[in-house]
Amino acid sequence: MTFILGTFLLALVTALACALPGVFIVPRRSSMIVDGISHAVFPGIVVGYLFTHDLRSPWLILGAALAGLLVVLGAEWFAATGLVAGDAPQGLVFPALFAVGIILVTARLSHIHLDTHTVLVGDLNLASFDRLTFGGLDLGPSYLYVMLAILALNAAFLAAVFPRLTAATFDPVHARLLGIPVRWLGLAFMFTVSLTVTAAFHAAGALLVIALLVTPAATAQLLATRLAPFLAWTLLFALLGAGAGFWIAFATDTATSAAMATVYGAMFLTVLLGTRRHRLR
Repeated sequence: MTFILGTFLLALVTALACALPGVFIVPRRSSMIVDGISHAVFPGIVVGYLFTHDLRSPWLILGAALAGLLVVLGAEWFAATGLVAGDAPQGLVFPALFAVGIILVTARLSHIHLDTHTVLVGDLNLASFDRLTFGGLDLGPSYLYVMLAILALNAAFLAAVFPRLTAATFDPVHARLLGIPVRWLGLAFMFTVSLTVTAAFHAAGALLVIALLVTPAATAQLLATRLAPFLAWTLLFALLGAGAGFWIAFATDTATSAAMATVYGAMFLTVLLGTRRHRLR
């Protein structure tokens, strides 16, 4: 597999893996929680590396995902005190965790490739240099198969809990009356989101991963009023934005993840203006 083809496939798979949970993130109005998770997994990655000394260790990914879940639990705890309201709990938790990660990197891990630029925006092209080979055959980036596993995990989880998660998302009061464990189901879902953010960290960093998770679903929400078309539109926008962003970055010699996020933003603005014009008519 050529380097360009492998990187292109990696962009598509990463976009799909992130967009799939976005179908429920947007209706649940959890976008800022996801932003907090994307920052909080960074100190989890740093602490995990201090124990494993391997940036590709599955234990590191699991530990970082658990660190991201701390944002959800911490925000819930602060909100339960009644002393802070709105999105202030998230604003208290994730900047502190992210700052701890930055301090640890600069103090203990300055000798490895975990600089602040990569942390913030990722580097999908750099992630493609680590190749998976079998019998002398180049099978593409190793990272591609990590994201394929995350995509399969997200698809399997959503398929297993789809009716219950739908009820808990759109009518949590009725879901509780039906005996659905809304809180535990929400925590399980947010853990899969945290795992996805952790896995996509190399490609999109702490800032741009939010665009991959939220923007395709937010764009699809402007067009769909039912869940099945909403899911289809989300995945379509994810593929179109990733494909267009990759080739724009390739033609202009710019960062792939940044180009993808820019295309996603342009797609959202185009659909928003189009739907508004249609409604005015």
